[in-house]
Amino acid sequence: MTTALLDGRAAIVTGAAQGIGYAIAQTFVEHGARVLVLDVDAERAQGAAASLGDRCVGLACDVTTPADVEDAVARAIADFGSLDVYVNNAGITRDASLKKMTVEDFDAVMTVHLRGTWLGVRAAAEVMREQRSGSIINMSSLSGKSGNPGQTNYSAAKAGIIGMTKAAAKELAHHGVRVNAIQPGLIRTAMTEAMPPDVFAAREADIPMKRAGEPREVAGAAVFLASDLSSYMTGAVLEVGGGRLM
Repeated sequence: MTTALLDGRAAIVTGAAQGIGYAIAQTFVEHGARVLVLDVDAERAQGAAASLGDRCVGLACDVTTPADVEDAVARAIADFGSLDVYVNNAGITRDASLKKMTVEDFDAVMTVHLRGTWLGVRAAAEVMREQRSGSIINMSSLSGKSGNPGQTNYSAAKAGIIGMTKAAAKELAHHGVRVNAIQPGLIRTAMTEAMPPDVFAAREADIPMKRAGEPREVAGAAVFLASDLSSYMTGAVLEVGGGRLM
């Protein structure tokens, strides 16, 4: 095990069955945390948790459903005795041009990212306020800083998460609860690797570090924000993008 920055802490990570969410859960465990692994698919959530060891529990959760989110928080308290970290990572894409994007695809992305994150912040804050401590981490994207063609829904949702993060941080700071956000850039996940190779290569070429990031590099930022190393940070936005858009 690496240095136990999160020793004894209990965390929830949404959308944690794969990609960035899985890497965050894995890195949290390596740093001593117990983790509730959430995914909309129960089998995938349980499989991911099993692969991470006995410090993890897998649970189905639709982050857009208040009862599911509240049940997840209650489960963390029941299994772990506290809730110290909540990571709002779950997300979807429904890319299309303005001309071709349907209202349903716009609403789906906004609902998962904005409603889902808001429900997570609200449920986590309910517990953390009473504890007088806790770290909430919201996953934005550099798409929310610059905007991407074909992603008017996703870019708007990820920009909205920044505003939500800052507003929540101001509300909760005097309760000892910190709320911060991460903005990943081009990260190697199943979603980005499905891009046409020439498009992926062109995006990599625009990055000063000349490479895509790995999920564990985003997870490193999450560990920092979850730990006491960032104890005087709230309302902050950490870019993990190899220097893109600086």
